[in-house]
Amino acid sequence: MNPSIGQAWICPAPTSKREITLSPAIPTSRVVCFIALATSGAIADLWTKSAIFKWRGLPGESDPFWVIDGVLGIETAVNIGAVFGLGAGKGLFFAAFSVIAAIAILVWLFYFRAAQSLWLTVALGMITGGIIGNLYDRLGMWWIDGYPAQWQSGVRDWILFQIDGVPGLSPWPNFNIADSLLVVGAGMLMYQSFFPGSDPSEETGTESDSTSQNNDRLHDAPT
Repeated sequence: MNPSIGQAWICPAPTSKREITLSPAIPTSRVVCFIALATSGAIADLWTKSAIFKWRGLPGESDPFWVIDGVLGIETAVNIGAVFGLGAGKGLFFAAFSVIAAIAILVWLFYFRAAQSLWLTVALGMITGGIIGNLYDRLGMWWIDGYPAQWQSGVRDWILFQIDGVPGLSPWPNFNIADSLLVVGAGMLMYQSFFPGSDPSEETGTESDSTSQNNDRLHDAPT
C-alpha cells in the first residue's frame, strides 16, 4: 500500500549498535595511595637513618644496641653495594638503575594503567618509597667531608638481625626501612605473578572504578 501524500516514511529502529569500550580511568584514590606510600616510606627511611646515626654514631663507634638480645638490634653500617650488601663497590651503577626503575614504575602504573589494580599500586608505592630512600644516600646527599671516600655512594643501614647457628643469618647483613619496603613490595609482585587471579581489588572493586568504566563506554548514535 502506497503512503498518502505528506505522510513521512518511518525509518525502522536499528537492530543493533556498535559498542566501543575504552580502558577504565585510573581512580583518584589509586594516585593518592601511591603518592602516600612512596612519600611516607621515603620519609620514614630517611628520618630513621638520620636519627640512628646521630644516636649511635658512625659504624664502629658504638656496640650494638639489642632490642631482642642476640637476635634483633641496632647497629650502624654503610653499605656500598645493593640490598643486603650485594654488588659491593657499584653504588653509582645502582643509583642510575634506581632512577630508571622509578621512571619505569610511573610509566607502568599511570601510562599502561596498572594502577587500576590496588594490589599493584600498593606494591609499587612501597618499592618507590624504598628506591627514593636509598637513592638519596647513593647520590651522596648525606656524605660530608672527612667520611671515607667509598661511603660517598653508600647507603646507611642500622637494623641488625641474626639467628645463631643458622647459615646466612648469623648475622644477616644490616639493612634499613628502604630495604624492607623493597623486599615486601617485590614479594607482593611475585605473589601476583604466581597467582594472577588473586588480586583482591579486582574481585571487590570500588564504586569509583565502576563509575569510571561506565563513563568510558561509548555508543555510536543510530543513523
